[in-house]
Amino acid sequence: MAARREPYFTPATFRFLRALRRNNRREWFHAHKHEYDEHVREPSLRLIADLADPLRSISPQLVASPRAVGGSLFRIHRDTRFSSDKTPYKTHIGMSFYHAATKATARGGLGTADLGRLDAPVIYLHIEPGACFTGGGIWHPQPATLKRLRDFLIDNPRSWKTATRERKFTRTFELDGDSLSRPPRGYAADHELIADLMRKDFVASAMLEDDALLRPDLVRILMQRYRILRPLLDWLSASVELEF
Repeated sequence: MAARREPYFTPATFRFLRALRRNNRREWFHAHKHEYDEHVREPSLRLIADLADPLRSISPQLVASPRAVGGSLFRIHRDTRFSSDKTPYKTHIGMSFYHAATKATARGGLGTADLGRLDAPVIYLHIEPGACFTGGGIWHPQPATLKRLRDFLIDNPRSWKTATRERKFTRTFELDGDSLSRPPRGYAADHELIADLMRKDFVASAMLEDDALLRPDLVRILMQRYRILRPLLDWLSASVELEF
């Protein structure tokens, strides 16, 4: 009989994240860094490594990198340079499984906010007590990319509907992100897909119960979600002329 696989995360993971939210100070974090390493960092890197092969079954272009620095796991440190919130640490776990074409670029959130980046679709996992979710898409695309997405939608409405309106997709995921308050200049306000043309982000997300993160079959649970995203990721890759 095969040995029962141990879960990646435990209740201690969520206890640490809640405690960090209450004590978001460098001295507290340094005193509890062993808990971060044991309950957050190490299980996250193990999960990322175990997702690498399954994700390639969705697309050989998807990368799950378990490198401790510069891989799929986001840094716990917040960039506070341009924020009024000066708390030094994120109180969630973020992981990005990115398109191979972006391997030399910086990544963040459901995309990347750095100048000079390549906009490409990613898959995302967010772990936060009471607010866990899976997602994917292109988040905060640069203006030129956003225009390409809108023009591709105009030229390919049927494939967009197939990717985002099929029952298999809508039962699990919801298109979200920021949108304009009025139609973008140069696009007909009465277009049947004007709500989608007004999008500033082309992303989808689905909430995930905390208990799901504590299960030993977490890879299977996540892959069920991520396979549903494949048509959207494929469509987005085509819009920016990337293989998928």
